[in-house]
Order: sequence, then structure tokens, then C-alpha cells
Amino acid sequence: MSVDVPRSIVLVRHAKADWPDVADHERPLADRGRKDAAALGEWLAARDHQPALTLCSTSTRTRETWKLAAPKLPQRPKTVYEKRLYEASPGEIIAVLNEVPDDVRDVLLVGHNPGIQGAAETLAADADGDIAERMARNGFSTATLAVLRFDGSWKSLEPGVGTLTDYWAPHES
Repeated sequence: MSVDVPRSIVLVRHAKADWPDVADHERPLADRGRKDAAALGEWLAARDHQPALTLCSTSTRTRETWKLAAPKLPQRPKTVYEKRLYEASPGEIIAVLNEVPDDVRDVLLVGHNPGIQGAAETLAADADGDIAERMARNGFSTATLAVLRFDGSWKSLEPGVGTLTDYWAPHES
């Protein structure tokens, strides 16, 4: 595949987690989180977002989010659980994306805030329609996602090269 093809990144913040007496990394989803994760998968499928690869933090809540969203897609993408995505900064998220092979066109990444929102804001040079305004107004609550497009190789992904093309929050006002 040519490196100059259009590529997409779906940046997903994990769904709502519960607060049991466990280490942060092991926190499971709350009931609302399980419902929102399934709705997230339905939204992705309805808009034909079909990643070839999913990169997912190793935390329990991110893995559960993806486990509930993935079955809603027409095809389950290859999934890689990446420990560097746990509490990753925007720069660390971009560094992980820079390692994606160029034969992969579309990637979905499940992680944590503030890194996910920061990566969306950092990568987007512009936005379609009112998407940036909606994202600024509603923020990046749990189970929220942003879709970005860019042209070039994954190694060329850097701040300001993307266009924010879609945004979804389960409880958007």
C-alpha cells in the first residue's frame, strides 16, 4: 500500500469505570460503562468505521470497553494490547501510532484521558463542520471518540497533520 493514501484514526476514551477497592489499572467498567461501550460499537458500525487494527491500553476498563464495542462491527480487527497506552500523554500516543505498519490504513486506539483528548486536539489542524466546536463544548467524557483523517505514512503522523472528521459522545448535549 502506498504511504500517501488517506488514513483514519479513531481515538476512543474508555467507557465509565467503577471504583472498587482495586489498583487503578484493574478498575472494571460500571453498568453505565458497559451500556456506553456497546453503543460506541453500534455508532462505529452505523458509520462504517472499520479499523484494520485496534491498539488498546492494557487496563481492565479499556479492554472491557473494546470487548463490548468490537462485536458490533462487521469484522473484528486485529487487536494489540499496548502497555504504553496506559496513562499515555498525547506525545506517547503519537509515538505508538508512528510504529503502525504502512500497510494498515485505519486504526482505532482505546486509551485514557487526558491523553486521548489531547492527542485529538494536537493532531487536528482543522475540522469538518462544527465538529471541533462540539468537541470543545462537550469535552471528552467516558466512551467518547474522535475520528481524524490524514495523508501520509504513519511515521509522518505529527501534530497538526490531521482533520477532525467525526466526534461522538454517548451523552452529548
